[in-house]
Parts: sequence; C-alpha cells; structure tokens
Amino acid sequence: MDFSIIFENLHRYQEGLWITLQLTSLSVTIGLFLALILALMKNTTNPILSGFARCYIYVIRGTPLLVQLYLVYYGLSQLEIVRESFLWIFFREPYLCALFALTLNTSAYGAEIIRGAIKQTSLYEIEASYAFGMSKVQCYRRVIFPSVVRQAMPAYFNEIILMLHATSLVSTITIVDITGVARMLNSRYYAPFEAFISAGIIYLLLTILLVSIFTTLEKRINKQAYQLKIT
Repeated sequence: MDFSIIFENLHRYQEGLWITLQLTSLSVTIGLFLALILALMKNTTNPILSGFARCYIYVIRGTPLLVQLYLVYYGLSQLEIVRESFLWIFFREPYLCALFALTLNTSAYGAEIIRGAIKQTSLYEIEASYAFGMSKVQCYRRVIFPSVVRQAMPAYFNEIILMLHATSLVSTITIVDITGVARMLNSRYYAPFEAFISAGIIYLLLTILLVSIFTTLEKRINKQAYQLKIT
C-alpha cells in the first residue's frame, strides 16, 4: 500500500471533512427543531395533527435513507411543477438536496426519541405541577422538557453519530465529502485500501471526539439535575 497518495491529497480530505461536518451539524440542528414539533403533534389529541405525524414518521423510518436521497435529488427534478417553481433554486443544488434528505430522516428518528422521553416523564411530577397551578405550557417548560432532555440525551447523542456516518451516502449524488474524496482518489489512482482506510480513520476519530464530548456533557447535565433535586 502506498499512503503517499493520501498525504499528497490531504487538502482534499480536509475539504471533504468540512462538508461532512456542515451537513451533520445543520441536519441535526434543523432536524431537532422539526423532531420536537413532530413529537408534540404525535402526542396531541388532535387526530389530524397526530395522524400526519404518525404517517410522516412511519414513512421516513420505513424507507432507507439512500432511497430518500435519490427521490429528492433525482425524483423531484423530474417533476415539471418543481422545475417551474421557486423550489427549483433549492432542489437543483446537490448540497441542499442532501441537507433536505438528511434533515427529514433525522427528524423522524428524533421525533420518536423525544416522544418516548415525554412518555417516560413521571405522571406524579405532571400532576404536582398542575396542583401548584401551572398551565400546560408552564408544565411543559418547567417539568416535561427538562425531563425530556435527561431522558433523551443518550439516544439522541447516538442519533447524531449515526447521522455523521449517514452523510457518507451523499457522495452518491456528486457531493465530495470524506467518502466522496475516497471514491475520487480510488477512481484516479486505483487505491481502494489507502483511500477508504483513510476515510474510515477520519470517521473513527470524529466518532471518538463526539463520544467524549457527549459523555462529558451528559455527566455535567446529570450532575446539575442531581444538585437541583437535593436543593
């Protein structure tokens, strides 16, 4: 194996790393906001809102991300109504199509994580908040949401790592992320081991870094919650 090829193209891996980090952070941030809305919609007694959220989550979780990515990038461009509307400015760009597909995917999984955390909130705490005269909004803000943060943290941190790995699929729609760089070097130099081993090492180092950050953050939040209970 000749890793001199990798060292000569380190700047390409740096550019691919930046694209990967952008897609991961943006999709997770926007997806978290959508996930919270979907979780609240699914928990509501309104059959229309609840039904929409259930269908959305079922469809997105029931289909592979690669299929969703292809439908957004290749499928929507075949629709004349999309090409002739202002949406074409958005969907003609591979980067924005990838961001859209990744956001939809993580929002569905995140919604289930948040919904499960809401369900695990103690009914005694909710009833006690109402007994103290809190409104439903105040109950969510002061009781349910803090509990959701503690309950959902481990699962949602894992979802972020999964999304980091899922960004590797965007290389199939011409985006040069980390995996895209590895594919390009492989096709140019026919060096699959060197190219993809290097990409795998970068993903591994990113995962280790995220795990250490999430572990520290989780310990800090749990410590603060424990101190609040004592006081």
